[in-house]
Amino acid sequence: MNAAARRTLATARRVLTQLRHDPRTVAMLLLVPCLLLVLLRYMYDGQPGTFDRIGPELLGVFPLLVMFLVTSVAMLRERTSGTLERLLTMPLGRLDLLLGYALAFGAVALVQAALAAALTTGPLGLHVAGPAWALFAVAVADGLLGMALGLLVSAFAATEFQAVQFLPAVLLPQLLLCGLFVPRERMAPVLHWASDVLPLSYAVDAMGRITTETGVGGRVLADLAVVAASALAALALGAATLRRRTP
Repeated sequence: MNAAARRTLATARRVLTQLRHDPRTVAMLLLVPCLLLVLLRYMYDGQPGTFDRIGPELLGVFPLLVMFLVTSVAMLRERTSGTLERLLTMPLGRLDLLLGYALAFGAVALVQAALAAALTTGPLGLHVAGPAWALFAVAVADGLLGMALGLLVSAFAATEFQAVQFLPAVLLPQLLLCGLFVPRERMAPVLHWASDVLPLSYAVDAMGRITTETGVGGRVLADLAVVAASALAALALGAATLRRRTP
């Protein structure tokens, strides 16, 4: 194992150790998406078809929101506490640091998606035409995208409050344009074009196809690839813009 890989793994272990000693954050990461899905299911208790239609799409959206919020605040806390500045005086590079965070929160995203997918397809009775593993894969990709976007925007915030303020600025436009409320093909042309460059649109499209189509077609895999590529691009931009400390 080379030195860069050892530094990345050491960062991931440190982040997971911090999470283990922060049960409130762990509960928010793992339980809040599940609780929101339960709430959604019983909102439509008399309309099971409605839950089958929108449940898979929100199964991807809820983890993204929670991961974005937690990772943006966690990285900013590293800067404001001086931990990041001390770490970067050592051989640890910015990309090593962000990849370590990505590994740690990626492991959390796997558990988060497994819990949410098992809950929705089990006790909550969600019916989808496609395979359950595809539902799980898109949910994981959405969680990783939220994590990567959270790490990226943390570089531009000076306080934890500012990090939270980025949530409506970065995610609400995606929520409005991703097709949850109005099919994208029925939007005004300029809004449709904007939705085509927003990664959440592809996640919602993938979930919609898994809901209605048996098997996993090339369109689902292409949508999943776009979400994964967007997460990697956000990590690369985060490494390029990460500062040692707040101004």
